[in-house]
Amino acid sequence: MSDTRDMTTVRALRWLDSQDSPAIEVLDQTRLPAVETVLTCTDVPQLVDAIKRLAVRGAPLLGVAGAYGVALAAARGDDVPAAAAALSGARPTAVNLAWGVGRALAAWRTTVERTGPVPGINTAAQAALAEAKAIAEADAAASAAMAEHGMELVGPGARILTHCNTGSLVSAGEGTAFAVILAAQRAGRLAKLWIDETRPLLQGARLTAWEARRAGIDHAILADSAAASLLASGQVDLVLTGADRIAADGSVANKVGTYGLAVLARRHDVPFVVVAPVSTVDLSTQDGAGIEVEFRAGEEVASLAGHPVAPAGTQAWNPAFDVTPPSLITAIVTERGLIKPVTAGNLQRLRAGAEDSTGPQPARYVER
Repeated sequence: MSDTRDMTTVRALRWLDSQDSPAIEVLDQTRLPAVETVLTCTDVPQLVDAIKRLAVRGAPLLGVAGAYGVALAAARGDDVPAAAAALSGARPTAVNLAWGVGRALAAWRTTVERTGPVPGINTAAQAALAEAKAIAEADAAASAAMAEHGMELVGPGARILTHCNTGSLVSAGEGTAFAVILAAQRAGRLAKLWIDETRPLLQGARLTAWEARRAGIDHAILADSAAASLLASGQVDLVLTGADRIAADGSVANKVGTYGLAVLARRHDVPFVVVAPVSTVDLSTQDGAGIEVEFRAGEEVASLAGHPVAPAGTQAWNPAFDVTPPSLITAIVTERGLIKPVTAGNLQRLRAGAEDSTGPQPARYVER
């Protein structure tokens, strides 16, 4: 079931609170920018399908979606652990998905253990939903905080190059890297936004340009392969990207093509900055080699907008992500401050501070 509507404010996901038939609405990002269509997911298999085919995407929002998915399964009286496993496995690279699922599942389990599965089913579902809503609220707050911290790295008249999509389509707030870009625009510091098209699914051209247009930002898209020439021309002051997983050593997994930008930025002495919430930091993954990179169907590369661009039967290598080593990253912006330089020790200190709600607030910068 779906409907089409004109939206003046991007809301990529929301919970439909109905006792009879709760559901999750997602803005179908596969149809943008041509059509703004809302999908209504009434069960977890529908949500899993939406996640797998990228109707809903982006690391922070996947965490929110996963948590709401657990709440949906609980509200329906489904097998909640099985639903949680299906959600967690829908996309392996973005750590936020399994993290959000795990938090909602823990809230559900704790309530069931306390009340029992039969009398406590509604209470347990409410606990999972409350946890999902808390994750969404925290993500929106984190987005605003990342924008504030990221502005420390944006000078006047900044010309920023970004890759893939990092705005409100990936967040319960204004996004990660795009939230910084929006803050720069509002402060009068943004002169130009350069947007990689982001092959093979064109999230930059389809989604980021769509968000930039709505925000009134002066922007231009470019072929991914043109980024080298653009950087060489001196027309980029800062590269900003998001992240889907940050390993304990500071290696960053993000949309394929990010690593190449980091190499080019280093070659041309342009700061390369990653913007991501602390929930994207995965200390259980020791380094970049330990990050599971999702591979997708070769037809995504062999076709464009559904039309074949390669001879029938052509094989394609299609990693959805690549991994950038910490040595190429100038700084990581989180809601708790900047990690600069990017080291395992600084990441551990930042993550430990985030988990210690009783301790003092961390310094604005984490530089040790």
